[in-house]
Amino acid sequence: MDNLDRNSPAKPSPILNGADPASRSIDIKPRISEEKPDKAKPWELMEVLNPQQFRVATLPETPDQTSKVVRLLYTNSGVGLLALGSNAIQRLWKWNRNEQNPSGKATASVVPQHWQPNSGLVMANDIGETPPEESVPCIALSKNDSYVMSACGGKVSLFNMMTFKVMTTFMPPPPASTFLAFHPQDNNIIAIGMEDSTIHIYNVRVDEVKIRLKGHQKRITGLAFSNSLHILVSSGADAQLCVWATDSWEKKKSVAIQMPAGKTPSGDTRVQFNSDQNRLLVVHETQIAIYDASKMERIYQWIPQGTLSAAISHASYSCNSQLVFAAFTDGNVAIFDADNLRLRCRIASSAYMSTTAINSNPPVYPFVVAAHPQEPNQFAVGLSDGSVKVMEPLESDGKWGTPAPVENGVANGRAPASSATSNLATDQNQR
Repeated sequence: MDNLDRNSPAKPSPILNGADPASRSIDIKPRISEEKPDKAKPWELMEVLNPQQFRVATLPETPDQTSKVVRLLYTNSGVGLLALGSNAIQRLWKWNRNEQNPSGKATASVVPQHWQPNSGLVMANDIGETPPEESVPCIALSKNDSYVMSACGGKVSLFNMMTFKVMTTFMPPPPASTFLAFHPQDNNIIAIGMEDSTIHIYNVRVDEVKIRLKGHQKRITGLAFSNSLHILVSSGADAQLCVWATDSWEKKKSVAIQMPAGKTPSGDTRVQFNSDQNRLLVVHETQIAIYDASKMERIYQWIPQGTLSAAISHASYSCNSQLVFAAFTDGNVAIFDADNLRLRCRIASSAYMSTTAINSNPPVYPFVVAAHPQEPNQFAVGLSDGSVKVMEPLESDGKWGTPAPVENGVANGRAPASSATSNLATDQNQR
Protein backbone atom coordinates (compact mmCIF):
# COMPACT_ATOMS: atom_id res chain seq x y z
CA MET A 1 0.00 0.00 0.00
CA ASP A 2 2.94 2.36 0.56
CA ASN A 3 4.40 2.21 -2.93
CA LEU A 4 1.45 3.53 -4.86
CA ASP A 5 1.60 4.31 -8.54
CA ARG A 6 1.58 8.07 -9.13
CA ASN A 7 -1.19 7.60 -11.68
CA SER A 8 -3.28 5.43 -9.40
CA PRO A 9 -6.90 6.40 -8.82
CA ALA A 10 -6.63 6.79 -5.08
CA LYS A 11 -3.38 7.88 -3.51
CA PRO A 12 -3.23 8.74 0.16
CA SER A 13 -3.54 12.47 0.65
CA PRO A 14 -0.43 14.19 2.00
CA ILE A 15 -0.30 14.46 5.79
CA LEU A 16 1.12 17.79 6.91
CA ASN A 17 2.72 18.47 10.31
CA GLY A 18 1.00 15.57 11.97
CA ALA A 19 1.00 11.89 12.67
CA ASP A 20 -0.07 9.72 9.82
CA PRO A 21 -3.14 7.83 11.09
CA ALA A 22 -2.04 4.67 9.31
CA SER A 23 1.21 4.84 11.32
CA ARG A 24 3.48 5.05 8.30
CA SER A 25 6.55 7.27 8.06
CA ILE A 26 5.79 10.99 8.06
CA ASP A 27 6.44 13.10 4.97
CA ILE A 28 7.54 16.60 5.96
CA LYS A 29 6.79 17.88 2.46
CA PRO A 30 3.53 17.00 0.77
CA ARG A 31 3.95 14.51 -2.03
CA ILE A 32 3.56 16.01 -5.47
CA SER A 33 0.83 14.27 -7.36
CA GLU A 34 -1.59 14.86 -10.18
CA GLU A 35 -4.40 14.50 -7.67
CA LYS A 36 -3.19 17.18 -5.27
CA PRO A 37 -6.31 19.23 -4.49
CA ASP A 38 -6.40 22.69 -6.03
CA LYS A 39 -6.30 25.10 -3.09
CA ALA A 40 -8.16 27.72 -5.08
CA LYS A 41 -11.14 25.39 -5.42
CA PRO A 42 -12.82 23.88 -2.35
CA TRP A 43 -12.93 20.09 -2.46
CA GLU A 44 -16.28 18.63 -3.42
CA LEU A 45 -17.64 15.15 -3.04
CA MET A 46 -18.47 13.60 -6.42
CA GLU A 47 -22.20 12.89 -6.41
CA VAL A 48 -23.60 10.82 -9.28
CA LEU A 49 -27.33 11.49 -9.43
CA ASN A 50 -28.28 10.61 -13.02
CA PRO A 51 -27.14 8.11 -15.68
CA GLN A 52 -25.42 10.81 -17.77
CA GLN A 53 -22.77 11.25 -15.08
CA PHE A 54 -21.21 7.79 -15.42
CA ARG A 55 -21.29 4.60 -17.49
CA VAL A 56 -23.65 1.81 -16.50
CA ALA A 57 -24.66 -1.44 -18.20
CA THR A 58 -27.73 -3.44 -17.11
CA LEU A 59 -27.99 -7.20 -17.47
CA PRO A 60 -30.17 -8.98 -18.25
CA GLU A 61 -32.64 -6.67 -20.00
CA THR A 62 -35.57 -8.46 -18.38
CA PRO A 63 -34.45 -9.66 -14.94
CA ASP A 64 -36.17 -12.49 -13.10
CA GLN A 65 -37.70 -10.40 -10.35
CA THR A 66 -38.52 -13.48 -8.29
CA SER A 67 -34.81 -14.21 -7.83
CA LYS A 68 -32.47 -11.64 -6.34
CA VAL A 69 -28.75 -11.69 -7.08
CA VAL A 70 -27.26 -13.00 -3.84
CA ARG A 71 -23.65 -13.62 -4.91
CA LEU A 72 -21.66 -12.01 -7.71
CA LEU A 73 -18.16 -12.67 -9.06
CA TYR A 74 -16.08 -11.51 -11.99
CA THR A 75 -14.18 -14.34 -13.62
CA ASN A 76 -10.44 -14.07 -12.92
CA SER A 77 -9.81 -13.38 -16.61
CA GLY A 78 -11.99 -10.28 -16.19
CA VAL A 79 -14.22 -10.94 -19.22
CA GLY A 80 -17.10 -12.68 -17.45
CA LEU A 81 -19.59 -12.08 -14.64
CA LEU A 82 -21.10 -14.92 -12.64
CA ALA A 83 -24.29 -14.29 -10.66
CA LEU A 84 -25.87 -16.71 -8.21
CA GLY A 85 -29.57 -16.10 -7.72
CA SER A 86 -31.73 -16.77 -4.68
CA ASN A 87 -33.38 -19.46 -6.86
CA ALA A 88 -30.06 -21.41 -6.61
CA ILE A 89 -29.28 -20.95 -10.34
CA GLN A 90 -26.03 -19.40 -11.59
CA ARG A 91 -25.90 -17.26 -14.71
CA LEU A 92 -22.79 -16.33 -16.67
CA TRP A 93 -22.27 -13.28 -18.91
CA LYS A 94 -19.24 -12.77 -21.15
CA TRP A 95 -17.89 -9.78 -23.05
CA ASN A 96 -16.88 -10.75 -26.58
CA ARG A 97 -14.58 -9.06 -29.07
CA ASN A 98 -16.80 -7.42 -31.71
CA GLU A 99 -17.33 -4.13 -33.56
CA GLN A 100 -18.94 -2.56 -30.51
CA ASN A 101 -16.17 -3.80 -28.25
CA PRO A 102 -12.97 -4.28 -30.31
CA SER A 103 -10.82 -4.93 -27.22
CA GLY A 104 -13.11 -7.70 -25.97
CA LYS A 105 -12.61 -6.42 -22.42
CA ALA A 106 -15.26 -5.93 -19.77
CA THR A 107 -16.78 -2.48 -20.05
CA ALA A 108 -19.90 -0.69 -18.86
CA SER A 109 -20.23 0.75 -22.38
CA VAL A 110 -21.27 -2.63 -23.82
CA VAL A 111 -23.75 -5.15 -22.39
CA PRO A 112 -22.13 -8.61 -22.21
CA GLN A 113 -23.82 -11.70 -23.64
CA HIS A 114 -25.66 -14.19 -21.49
CA TRP A 115 -23.62 -17.35 -22.06
CA GLN A 116 -24.87 -20.94 -22.08
CA PRO A 117 -23.41 -24.15 -23.49
CA ASN A 118 -25.01 -25.71 -26.59
CA SER A 119 -26.44 -28.46 -24.40
CA GLY A 120 -28.76 -25.90 -22.80
CA LEU A 121 -27.65 -26.99 -19.32
CA VAL A 122 -28.05 -24.49 -16.50
CA MET A 123 -25.90 -24.35 -13.38
CA ALA A 124 -28.56 -25.28 -10.83
CA ASN A 125 -27.50 -26.03 -7.28
CA ASP A 126 -28.77 -28.86 -5.12
CA ILE A 127 -31.17 -27.23 -2.68
CA GLY A 128 -31.79 -30.06 -0.24
CA GLU A 129 -34.84 -29.69 1.96
CA THR A 130 -34.43 -25.99 2.72
CA PRO A 131 -36.21 -23.54 0.39
CA PRO A 132 -33.41 -21.71 -1.47
CA GLU A 133 -34.71 -18.31 -0.30
CA GLU A 134 -34.07 -19.37 3.30
CA SER A 135 -30.64 -20.90 2.75
CA VAL A 136 -27.28 -19.14 2.86
CA PRO A 137 -25.79 -19.14 -0.67
CA CYS A 138 -22.05 -19.45 -1.20
CA ILE A 139 -19.78 -19.49 -4.24
CA ALA A 140 -16.08 -19.67 -5.12
CA LEU A 141 -14.21 -19.74 -8.41
CA SER A 142 -11.01 -21.63 -9.19
CA LYS A 143 -8.03 -19.47 -10.16
CA ASN A 144 -8.04 -20.58 -13.80
CA ASP A 145 -11.84 -20.06 -14.15
CA SER A 146 -12.32 -23.74 -15.02
CA TYR A 147 -14.56 -24.59 -12.09
CA VAL A 148 -17.09 -22.85 -9.90
CA MET A 149 -18.11 -24.30 -6.57
CA SER A 150 -21.38 -23.28 -4.97
CA ALA A 151 -24.10 -24.28 -2.54
CA CYS A 152 -27.58 -23.06 -1.65
CA GLY A 153 -28.62 -25.03 1.39
CA GLY A 154 -27.96 -28.45 -0.13
CA LYS A 155 -24.78 -30.25 -1.17
CA VAL A 156 -21.81 -28.29 -2.51
CA SER A 157 -21.64 -28.65 -6.31
CA LEU A 158 -18.51 -28.32 -8.43
CA PHE A 159 -19.46 -27.14 -11.95
CA ASN A 160 -17.39 -27.16 -15.12
CA MET A 161 -17.52 -23.55 -16.36
CA MET A 162 -17.40 -24.56 -20.05
CA THR A 163 -20.03 -27.30 -20.06
CA PHE A 164 -21.98 -26.36 -16.88
CA LYS A 165 -21.88 -30.06 -15.95
CA VAL A 166 -21.72 -31.02 -12.27
CA MET A 167 -18.31 -32.65 -11.80
CA THR A 168 -18.97 -33.74 -8.23
CA THR A 169 -21.03 -32.94 -5.15
CA PHE A 170 -19.97 -33.17 -1.52
CA MET A 171 -20.83 -32.04 2.01
CA PRO A 172 -24.51 -32.98 2.20
CA PRO A 173 -26.30 -31.12 5.00
CA PRO A 174 -26.81 -30.96 7.88
CA PRO A 175 -24.96 -28.78 8.60
CA ALA A 176 -25.32 -26.69 5.44
CA SER A 177 -22.30 -24.95 3.92
CA THR A 178 -22.45 -21.17 4.28
CA PHE A 179 -19.10 -19.95 2.87
CA LEU A 180 -16.53 -21.40 0.45
CA ALA A 181 -12.90 -20.47 -0.24
CA PHE A 182 -10.26 -22.21 -2.35
CA HIS A 183 -6.84 -22.53 -0.71
CA PRO A 184 -4.63 -20.04 -2.61
CA GLN A 185 -1.86 -22.58 -3.21
CA ASP A 186 -3.87 -25.74 -3.79
CA ASN A 187 -7.18 -25.83 -5.67
CA ASN A 188 -7.89 -29.26 -4.18
CA ILE A 189 -8.07 -27.83 -0.66
CA ILE A 190 -11.22 -25.90 0.21
CA ALA A 191 -12.17 -24.10 3.40
CA ILE A 192 -15.89 -24.55 3.98
CA GLY A 193 -17.70 -22.46 6.57
CA MET A 194 -20.72 -24.19 8.05
CA GLU A 195 -24.13 -23.35 9.47
CA ASP A 196 -23.09 -24.96 12.79
CA SER A 197 -20.19 -22.44 13.20
CA THR A 198 -17.39 -24.89 12.30
CA ILE A 199 -14.96 -24.62 9.39
CA HIS A 200 -14.10 -27.78 7.46
CA ILE A 201 -10.77 -28.00 5.66
CA TYR A 202 -11.72 -30.35 2.85
CA ASN A 203 -9.63 -32.15 0.21
CA VAL A 204 -11.73 -32.55 -2.95
CA ARG A 205 -9.38 -35.03 -4.60
CA VAL A 206 -9.64 -37.61 -1.81
CA ASP A 207 -13.12 -36.51 -0.63
CA GLU A 208 -11.98 -36.08 2.94
CA VAL A 209 -12.29 -33.49 5.68
CA LYS A 210 -8.74 -32.98 6.95
CA ILE A 211 -9.73 -31.03 10.05
CA ARG A 212 -12.66 -29.19 11.62
CA LEU A 213 -11.94 -25.77 13.09
CA LYS A 214 -14.02 -24.60 16.04
CA GLY A 215 -13.95 -21.01 17.28
CA HIS A 216 -17.21 -19.28 16.38
CA GLN A 217 -20.59 -19.29 18.11
CA LYS A 218 -22.77 -18.76 15.03
CA ARG A 219 -22.65 -19.64 11.33
CA ILE A 220 -19.59 -18.75 9.27
CA THR A 221 -20.18 -15.75 6.97
CA GLY A 222 -16.68 -15.04 5.61
CA LEU A 223 -13.31 -16.70 4.93
CA ALA A 224 -10.13 -15.09 3.58
CA PHE A 225 -6.64 -16.53 3.10
CA SER A 226 -3.40 -14.54 3.33
CA ASN A 227 -0.47 -16.20 1.60
CA SER A 228 2.04 -13.72 2.95
CA LEU A 229 0.93 -14.08 6.58
CA HIS A 230 0.11 -17.82 6.27
CA ILE A 231 -3.26 -17.36 7.91
CA LEU A 232 -6.95 -17.95 7.30
CA VAL A 233 -9.29 -15.34 8.76
CA SER A 234 -12.87 -16.39 9.42
CA SER A 235 -15.83 -14.20 10.28
CA GLY A 236 -19.18 -15.24 11.64
CA ALA A 237 -22.71 -14.08 12.33
CA ASP A 238 -21.46 -13.74 15.93
CA ALA A 239 -19.45 -10.62 14.88
CA GLN A 240 -16.21 -12.44 15.74
CA LEU A 241 -13.03 -12.70 13.69
CA CYS A 242 -10.83 -15.77 14.14
CA VAL A 243 -7.28 -16.17 12.85
CA TRP A 244 -5.99 -19.65 11.98
CA ALA A 245 -2.42 -20.65 11.09
CA THR A 246 -2.57 -22.41 7.71
CA ASP A 247 0.42 -24.65 8.44
CA SER A 248 -1.02 -26.19 11.63
CA TRP A 249 -4.68 -25.00 11.53
CA GLU A 250 -4.30 -23.83 15.13
CA LYS A 251 -6.31 -20.82 16.22
CA LYS A 252 -3.96 -17.88 16.78
CA LYS A 253 -6.40 -15.19 17.80
CA SER A 254 -10.05 -14.26 18.20
CA VAL A 255 -11.26 -10.67 17.96
CA ALA A 256 -14.73 -9.24 18.54
CA ILE A 257 -15.79 -6.55 16.10
CA GLN A 258 -16.33 -3.28 17.93
CA MET A 259 -19.97 -2.38 17.45
CA PRO A 260 -21.29 1.18 17.34
CA ALA A 261 -23.19 2.17 20.48
CA GLY A 262 -26.56 0.51 20.78
CA LYS A 263 -25.94 -2.08 18.03
CA THR A 264 -26.09 -5.78 18.80
CA PRO A 265 -23.16 -7.98 17.70
CA SER A 266 -25.08 -10.04 15.17
CA GLY A 267 -25.51 -10.22 11.40
CA ASP A 268 -23.25 -11.29 8.57
CA THR A 269 -19.64 -10.15 8.71
CA ARG A 270 -17.49 -10.31 5.57
CA VAL A 271 -13.70 -10.28 5.33
CA GLN A 272 -11.34 -9.59 2.41
CA PHE A 273 -7.58 -9.11 2.23
CA ASN A 274 -6.06 -6.27 0.25
CA SER A 275 -3.75 -7.11 -2.65
CA ASP A 276 -0.68 -6.99 -0.38
CA GLN A 277 -2.49 -9.34 2.01
CA ASN A 278 -1.48 -7.30 5.04
CA ARG A 279 -4.68 -5.34 5.58
CA LEU A 280 -8.12 -6.79 6.10
CA LEU A 281 -11.40 -5.20 5.03
CA VAL A 282 -14.15 -6.09 7.50
CA VAL A 283 -17.72 -5.37 6.44
CA HIS A 284 -20.80 -5.48 8.66
CA GLU A 285 -24.17 -3.79 8.19
CA THR A 286 -23.12 -1.28 10.87
CA GLN A 287 -19.62 -0.44 9.60
CA ILE A 288 -16.71 -0.76 7.23
CA ALA A 289 -13.38 -1.27 8.96
CA ILE A 290 -9.75 -1.79 7.99
CA TYR A 291 -7.54 -3.98 10.19
CA ASP A 292 -3.79 -4.47 10.34
CA ALA A 293 -3.93 -8.20 9.63
CA SER A 294 -0.61 -9.06 11.28
CA LYS A 295 -1.86 -7.84 14.68
CA MET A 296 -5.61 -7.95 13.96
CA GLU A 297 -5.86 -4.38 15.22
CA ARG A 298 -8.40 -2.02 13.74
CA ILE A 299 -6.89 1.00 11.98
CA TYR A 300 -10.00 2.68 10.59
CA GLN A 301 -13.73 2.41 10.97
CA TRP A 302 -16.48 4.14 9.00
CA ILE A 303 -20.05 4.17 10.31
CA PRO A 304 -23.11 5.03 8.17
CA GLN A 305 -24.47 8.56 8.66
CA GLY A 306 -26.00 11.51 6.81
CA THR A 307 -27.08 10.67 3.25
CA LEU A 308 -25.39 7.30 3.73
CA SER A 309 -27.17 6.32 6.92
CA ALA A 310 -28.76 3.06 5.71
CA ALA A 311 -27.33 -0.35 6.59
CA ILE A 312 -24.39 -1.56 4.50
CA SER A 313 -25.38 -4.57 2.39
CA HIS A 314 -21.91 -5.44 1.02
CA ALA A 315 -18.51 -3.94 0.19
CA SER A 316 -15.33 -4.89 -1.65
CA TYR A 317 -11.82 -3.65 -2.29
CA SER A 318 -11.04 -2.55 -5.85
CA CYS A 319 -8.56 -4.85 -7.61
CA ASN A 320 -5.58 -2.67 -6.62
CA SER A 321 -6.99 -2.20 -3.08
CA GLN A 322 -6.93 1.57 -3.37
CA LEU A 323 -10.71 1.98 -3.30
CA VAL A 324 -13.56 0.37 -1.39
CA PHE A 325 -16.89 -0.01 -3.20
CA ALA A 326 -19.85 -0.21 -0.79
CA ALA A 327 -23.56 -0.83 -1.33
CA PHE A 328 -26.37 0.24 0.98
CA THR A 329 -29.87 -1.08 1.57
CA ASP A 330 -31.45 2.23 0.46
CA GLY A 331 -29.91 1.93 -3.03
CA ASN A 332 -26.91 4.21 -2.51
CA VAL A 333 -23.46 3.08 -3.63
CA ALA A 334 -20.36 4.72 -2.14
CA ILE A 335 -16.71 4.75 -3.12
CA PHE A 336 -14.07 5.31 -0.45
CA ASP A 337 -10.32 5.74 -0.44
CA ALA A 338 -9.11 2.46 1.03
CA ASP A 339 -6.11 4.22 2.50
CA ASN A 340 -8.17 6.15 5.06
CA LEU A 341 -11.85 5.30 4.42
CA ARG A 342 -12.63 8.85 3.30
CA LEU A 343 -15.63 9.09 1.02
CA ARG A 344 -14.82 10.26 -2.52
CA CYS A 345 -18.00 9.46 -4.48
CA ARG A 346 -21.67 8.69 -3.89
CA ILE A 347 -23.83 7.10 -6.57
CA ALA A 348 -27.53 7.62 -5.84
CA SER A 349 -30.13 5.01 -6.78
CA SER A 350 -31.61 7.57 -9.22
CA ALA A 351 -28.46 7.20 -11.34
CA TYR A 352 -28.91 3.52 -12.11
CA MET A 353 -32.47 2.46 -11.20
CA SER A 354 -35.82 3.21 -12.78
CA THR A 355 -38.41 5.19 -10.81
CA THR A 356 -40.50 2.00 -10.68
CA ALA A 357 -37.63 0.09 -9.04
CA ILE A 358 -36.92 2.90 -6.57
CA ASN A 359 -40.58 3.11 -5.52
CA SER A 360 -41.25 -0.63 -5.51
CA ASN A 361 -42.34 -2.47 -2.40
CA PRO A 362 -40.17 -4.05 -1.11
CA PRO A 363 -37.62 -1.54 -2.43
CA VAL A 364 -34.93 -2.70 -4.86
CA TYR A 365 -31.38 -2.34 -3.57
CA PRO A 366 -27.85 -3.61 -4.32
CA PHE A 367 -27.33 -6.83 -2.38
CA VAL A 368 -23.75 -7.63 -3.41
CA VAL A 369 -20.70 -5.87 -4.93
CA ALA A 370 -17.96 -7.35 -7.14
CA ALA A 371 -14.79 -5.51 -8.20
CA HIS A 372 -13.25 -6.10 -11.63
CA PRO A 373 -9.99 -8.08 -11.24
CA GLN A 374 -7.89 -5.77 -13.47
CA GLU A 375 -9.78 -2.48 -13.93
CA PRO A 376 -9.51 -0.56 -10.64
CA ASN A 377 -12.48 1.74 -11.33
CA GLN A 378 -14.91 -0.90 -12.61
CA PHE A 379 -17.31 -2.79 -10.38
CA ALA A 380 -20.69 -4.48 -10.57
CA VAL A 381 -23.61 -4.71 -8.17
CA GLY A 382 -26.21 -7.46 -7.98
CA LEU A 383 -29.68 -6.17 -7.17
CA SER A 384 -32.61 -7.61 -5.28
CA ASP A 385 -34.71 -7.49 -8.48
CA GLY A 386 -32.45 -10.04 -10.21
CA SER A 387 -30.49 -7.56 -12.33
CA VAL A 388 -26.77 -6.77 -12.39
CA LYS A 389 -25.37 -3.28 -13.01
CA VAL A 390 -21.81 -2.77 -14.26
CA MET A 391 -20.47 0.68 -13.32
CA GLU A 392 -17.53 2.80 -14.46
CA PRO A 393 -16.72 6.52 -14.40
CA LEU A 394 -17.02 8.47 -17.64
CA GLU A 395 -13.94 8.17 -19.82
CA SER A 396 -13.51 11.94 -19.50
CA ASP A 397 -13.39 11.60 -15.69
CA GLY A 398 -11.24 8.48 -15.62
CA LYS A 399 -11.81 7.95 -11.90
CA TRP A 400 -14.40 8.20 -9.13
CA GLY A 401 -13.93 11.70 -7.71
CA THR A 402 -10.81 12.93 -5.94
CA PRO A 403 -9.46 12.32 -2.44
CA ALA A 404 -10.45 14.74 0.29
CA PRO A 405 -7.45 16.91 1.21
CA VAL A 406 -5.93 16.22 4.61
CA GLU A 407 -4.03 18.51 6.95
CA ASN A 408 -2.86 17.58 10.42
CA GLY A 409 -4.62 14.27 9.98
CA VAL A 410 -8.00 16.00 9.54
CA ALA A 411 -9.95 16.51 6.34
CA ASN A 412 -9.81 20.20 5.49
CA GLY A 413 -12.11 19.73 2.53
CA ARG A 414 -15.51 19.07 4.01
CA ALA A 415 -18.33 17.46 2.14
CA PRO A 416 -21.80 18.90 2.60
CA ALA A 417 -23.23 18.14 6.03
CA SER A 418 -25.58 15.65 4.42
CA SER A 419 -22.69 13.54 3.17
CA ALA A 420 -20.76 11.18 5.36
CA THR A 421 -17.03 11.86 5.24
CA SER A 422 -16.06 12.89 8.71
CA ASN A 423 -17.32 9.89 10.61
CA LEU A 424 -14.00 8.15 10.90
CA ALA A 425 -12.47 6.43 13.84
CA THR A 426 -8.71 6.52 13.48
CA ASP A 427 -7.81 4.08 16.17
CA GLN A 428 -4.15 5.00 16.55
CA ASN A 429 -5.18 8.57 17.34
CA GLN A 430 -7.63 7.38 19.97
CA ARG A 431 -5.12 5.35 21.92
